[in-house]
Amino acid sequence: MRIPPRITRIGTSAAVLSALLIGGTVSATTADAAVGSICYTRLPSQAYDTLELIDQGGPFPYSQDGAVFQNREGVLPSQTSGYYHEYTVKTPGSSTRGARRIVTGKKTDEDYYTADHYVTFNLVNYGC
Repeated sequence: MRIPPRITRIGTSAAVLSALLIGGTVSATTADAAVGSICYTRLPSQAYDTLELIDQGGPFPYSQDGAVFQNREGVLPSQTSGYYHEYTVKTPGSSTRGARRIVTGKKTDEDYYTADHYVTFNLVNYGC
């Protein structure tokens, strides 16, 4: 199990809430618009298994697990190459790796979950 507390991302959420409450416009980068948050307790059970394997350093079920995630889609905040690494979250009934992943950020120890193969990400919030 990952050790809380983890960072939380409120920048975009606060801006959207403020715009809704007092009016105005919201401008966000592609990364800010596509990164939400998810409570650790709301992750699928297979994500817990993946996070535990990450903490243990493996062994991982797929050879691609632990590979550098390039962030080619530009959805996550921009970082230097090698900052992000990806791991498979098994999908029950799938004969392939499926679309679900945990992407970790090395330096600030953040974990992102995607259920749609990098279209959107949710920062895992360990404090809720």
